[in-house]
Amino acid sequence: MPRMVLAEEQPVLARLTQLDIAFDRHEHPPIATGDEGLEHWEGIDAVHWKNLFLRNQKGTRHYLVILAVTKRGDLRMVADEIGDGKLSFASAERLMTYLGVTPGSVSPFGLIHDTDHHVRAFVDKDLKAAVRISFHPNINTRTLVLSFTDFEKYLAASWNVVRFIDVDRAG
Repeated sequence: MPRMVLAEEQPVLARLTQLDIAFDRHEHPPIATGDEGLEHWEGIDAVHWKNLFLRNQKGTRHYLVILAVTKRGDLRMVADEIGDGKLSFASAERLMTYLGVTPGSVSPFGLIHDTDHHVRAFVDKDLKAAVRISFHPNINTRTLVLSFTDFEKYLAASWNVVRFIDVDRAG
């Protein structure tokens, strides 16, 4: 029986196909946090990541911080690492405006909705060591697994500012 593709993930799958990026797709119950995901990702051969959507104090800049699901992202230290003042989690409205997703479904794949390239992505440098990585395809009942090399290809095609940071130093 073919798997049903949900509306939220359709643009992601189309973009990955357009970029000739191979991926494995896994279905599971809704996962709102990385900790919840650990039980559902068991058996998936990949390094799993969590995504924090943040804003600066004035609300004029927005950041997507991508780090290992097992790491803690101290917001004050992350702010120092990325060179901005006080950071906080952005509202659900801002999340929908800039990444086109709801809380619990934050993913670098949301960058496909950021047509003005407003969001700056900061990726934990440890991601570079992963062979296969996983993210939600803008819906938290699915997980896509792809190679790190293909993930870099996807990020380059997003045209958003992407930088690597040392989350260990920031946490």
